[in-house]
Amino acid sequence: MGAAQHKRRVGVMGGAFDPPHQAHAALMRAACEQLGLDELRVIPTGLAWHKPRALTAGHHRLAMATLAFSNIPQMVLDPREIDRVGPSLTIDTLNELSAELPDPELFLIIGADQALALTSWRSWRDVVQIAIICVADRAHFTEAKTEFDAEKAYPSRFRRLQMPAMAISATDIRTRISVHQGISALVCEPVARYIADHHLYQTV
Repeated sequence: MGAAQHKRRVGVMGGAFDPPHQAHAALMRAACEQLGLDELRVIPTGLAWHKPRALTAGHHRLAMATLAFSNIPQMVLDPREIDRVGPSLTIDTLNELSAELPDPELFLIIGADQALALTSWRSWRDVVQIAIICVADRAHFTEAKTEFDAEKAYPSRFRRLQMPAMAISATDIRTRISVHQGISALVCEPVARYIADHHLYQTV
């Protein structure tokens, strides 16, 4: 296939990144390798209407994401959802990227928990038509795989990303910081230093 015929393969990975951690980076590297991505748009959430807590200020999460992921060559940090007025909706972001990029092939990278909830998303059928849904399988491979409701309806629009099991979550990291426990194994050193320098996630 000639260069003129090649659709640019663009991954899209959203999330609070509050803070960004080593499992995020591992998923990004797996997606770039397994999907053959030309570009990976990392898009921190703006107004997270579905979360029960307020997110850390957007400029902090953008700065931490830059520190955490800048060594991934395909990564492009995209602030559009933080800059957007109103709630962050995936369908809006995908429509914008489809209009902006020259004939892209979009791959939406999500976790299994998000895949289970996909049918509750606004305009989820349109999401599935615009982007291939790439679900991170974080557990070790088994023959018995969960088939998501959206996947049953649109099986050709789903891919699985193989991931090592990594027991890391942003919630746990924030909790550890609040009780003065170490996080050096969970986030990269520049992010740990940024969190300390800006006194993030401290309760006192």
